[in-house]
Amino acid sequence: METGFYFIVLLAAGAVSGFSSGLLGLGGCYLNVPVQYWVLTSTGFDPTISTRIAFGTSLAIALLISMINTIEHHKRNEVFWEAAIPIGIAGIAGSLIGGTVAALLPGGILRTLFAVVLLVAAVRMLIPMKECRTATNTQGKAVFVATGLFLGIVSGLVGIAGGIIIVPILVCLLRFPMHQAAGTSSACIIFTSAGGVVAYLLNGMMVSDLPPLSIGYINLLQWSAIAFTTIPFTLAGIHYAYRLPARKLSVVFAFLLIAISVYMFGALP
Repeated sequence: METGFYFIVLLAAGAVSGFSSGLLGLGGCYLNVPVQYWVLTSTGFDPTISTRIAFGTSLAIALLISMINTIEHHKRNEVFWEAAIPIGIAGIAGSLIGGTVAALLPGGILRTLFAVVLLVAAVRMLIPMKECRTATNTQGKAVFVATGLFLGIVSGLVGIAGGIIIVPILVCLLRFPMHQAAGTSSACIIFTSAGGVVAYLLNGMMVSDLPPLSIGYINLLQWSAIAFTTIPFTLAGIHYAYRLPARKLSVVFAFLLIAISVYMFGALP
């Protein structure tokens, strides 16, 4: 297949991941990771290198998406900053740890962990989540810090900015409304994705045989292609998020995660 086809695939991935990220407050890594992995391995790159590039570049894209999401959700007063800030700060430390560990693990293990996280998140999203009308702030800061540390470690380890993890935690455990959970999740992802990006940049600096236009485990060509369509479709997703029922969004999202996790299990050596 020609290079132009792969470029179109990356553009399409950016559109889909951006739209769904705007709808649900995610970073888009759940889709960008497998698409980038497929493109890289299809063009002859080592599966382990391809996995790490997909993880690092997806986190860099998630950083951009989460900034846009957060600004738009903040305009609608749907970001609960009292939770987002401590979760995010702890998430930076966690994602640095997770990203460093990921740089030492074989690609097969990383893809297995990625698929398992998606599958667990999908199953949880299929279970109806009882929502509150307003977010509660009765939890102590320690709860938010512990949540952020866990979120960051998983984020850095499997190349997921954390939306598929933090949204169910905010809704099910901390009793946030779905839309406010999406907005707060976006703010948290700014921190966790930034920490992960730094980890993948530093740990990939001395690695040889990386794809062209790579800085560490961040590939600028793939980042640019996906980001080009991500921005407008993220804004569109945010617009429709306030017009669609949260339960239906969760169910659609869950089945998408299941399909992607099955693909990633199939990609194992």
